[in-house]
Amino acid sequence: MKNITFSQATLEAMQEEMQRDPKVFVMGEDIARQGGIFGQFKDLGSLVGAERVIDTPISETAIVGAAVGAALAGMRPVADMHFADFFGVCMDEVFNQMAKIRYMFGGQTKVPVVVRAPDGMGKGAAAQHSQSVEAWFVHIPGIQVVVPSNAADAKGLLKSAIRSDNPVVYFENKTLFPIKGDVPEGEHLTPIGKACITREGKDVTLISYSAMLLKCLTAAETLAKEGISAEVLDLRTLSPLDTEAILASVRKTSRVVIAHEAVKQGGVGAEVAAIIAEEALDALDAPIARVASPFTPVPFSPTLEEAYRVRPEHIVAAAKKLF
Repeated sequence: MKNITFSQATLEAMQEEMQRDPKVFVMGEDIARQGGIFGQFKDLGSLVGAERVIDTPISETAIVGAAVGAALAGMRPVADMHFADFFGVCMDEVFNQMAKIRYMFGGQTKVPVVVRAPDGMGKGAAAQHSQSVEAWFVHIPGIQVVVPSNAADAKGLLKSAIRSDNPVVYFENKTLFPIKGDVPEGEHLTPIGKACITREGKDVTLISYSAMLLKCLTAAETLAKEGISAEVLDLRTLSPLDTEAILASVRKTSRVVIAHEAVKQGGVGAEVAAIIAEEALDALDAPIARVASPFTPVPFSPTLEEAYRVRPEHIVAAAKKLF
């Protein structure tokens, strides 16, 4: 094991996959010259060859469109979205082209595109640079959606995404980039579509992903001091969801809180809650609880931003209401 940051883990994944497969390349705004807005591509060109780390014009439509074309021509492109908020610029390329081509061609071609998308709230980034939009893509057939919460999965999921023959949207929360974690030495792959129990418990299940998973772990520690044993389930992949892991944990604890940073309305939590209600309603001893952001844009004002932000105490309060 080695202790590195989330950002360094993604850089290792890129370097290893580009050295393993000459068809892998990356393109985006300011990734060659600047190393990415969060430094996640720093010096990658010197490690794998500058011609495979490509700075693009400021055009998300061009970036994703070119990635789809390159994938159809036999390459394995990784496209950097700079901020997940900018998906709105290139949605036709994403949901009408990237997601549908393999199906419409009857499986005669592959679309091995990875779109990296830094998302989530920072501090003072305001409404157009702070959003969590993963639910948009969970609703689109043909796209895999992965959301690592730690350095090991940041590396393992990115490597798996690059090797997938299907298009993958890789959400990486901006607040996670500097956080260190243990990453296995050597070849390390995290399977797409498999959730992970990060803390065992018997009284209530806390289900989450990405940066909110860390807040669930903090909430579980608080609950333990009050005599409530919380199990924490990291989804890791949102499409396809690991339904078996979700239902197994809920049947074990009989209570569930689903937490995410995105707004509650129409969020991933609603889909998870529906699955539990359909498949394991008889196992529940209390209503399903959801903790998420209010249905407004992310405020710029520091005071309002803090009021908007989901915190561990919100998860604790939701869990205690179930008893």
